[in-house]
Amino acid sequence: MRDIVVFTGSAHPALAQLICDELAIEVSPSETSRFSNDCLQAQLLANCRQRDVYIVQPLVPPTQEHLMELLLMINAAKGASAAQITAVIPHFAYARSDKKDASRISLGGRLVADMLVAAGADRILTMTLHSPQVHGFFSVPVDHLTALGVLADHYRDRDLSDSIVVSPDLGNAKTATQFARLLGLPVAAGSKQRLADDKVVIDAIVGDVAGKRAIVLDDEIATGGSIVELLAKLAEEGCHEASIACTHGLFTGNAVARLSEHPMITEVVTTDTVPAPGDWHSLVVRSVSQLFAEAIRRIHEGESVSSLFDGVDPTHAPPQPSLFERPQLATSRVR
Repeated sequence: MRDIVVFTGSAHPALAQLICDELAIEVSPSETSRFSNDCLQAQLLANCRQRDVYIVQPLVPPTQEHLMELLLMINAAKGASAAQITAVIPHFAYARSDKKDASRISLGGRLVADMLVAAGADRILTMTLHSPQVHGFFSVPVDHLTALGVLADHYRDRDLSDSIVVSPDLGNAKTATQFARLLGLPVAAGSKQRLADDKVVIDAIVGDVAGKRAIVLDDEIATGGSIVELLAKLAEEGCHEASIACTHGLFTGNAVARLSEHPMITEVVTTDTVPAPGDWHSLVVRSVSQLFAEAIRRIHEGESVSSLFDGVDPTHAPPQPSLFERPQLATSRVR
């Protein structure tokens, strides 16, 4: 069995450390420097020859800086004769640029996928792509994880008798339905029109939310505009309390103030795929490090990764009490 080496870019070293703690290995050192002409250079400070190399780097603001750093680190590992290079991208930012919905518009998702492969990536490990079809943009294997089980664990021990899962839009309704099945709850969805990147209109709620507590599930929250619009429509329909859950909590602009001060919101729950804002102490952050560590171990040892969806995706297995209580998911030490 080849040795495993895990590096981290500058985007989210804390997550890389947690993943390595689960694997009982050390984060290997690297160095990214900037020349006087603003060009970046990455150097990996650990032996990569004939080793399985994993580079952890979510694409978070400044997104272009972190993307370039990731490409350079992949290129350095390729040049160092790594046996296999896996780009671990917990948040793939360009997944929102996935379709030709206007004349002469770029497809950033496809372009970034090609850049990662051209740099030398042999495999991509990511979580909750904004559009699942982005998976097909890659010419190398993609392991697409989900945080539904991690988020569901937050709600399982509560009284959910008068709760309902709500998707902000119809496009996310399938995922919200899977989440609702894990919790044994009904599901509703908003009918959303996006007018601009930070402006949406929700003109209807599909489903009965009157007198219920909403658990709003979204894949990504940036400015929080969609959530605020949804809550206004939920209030009109007779729902006056909501818990907000998302996988990627970017919380850009004035999102922290917008959500933390909203009278309908009882809590906001997210994961650590991206760094949490330091000025929001009441934010609940669930770690996905164990899930990524288990996926890395299985990739390294040539085992099935799809079984990680047991109890999360009903197409693989019925819902289970908890994602990590089953003994076959216990991570073992990787050499």
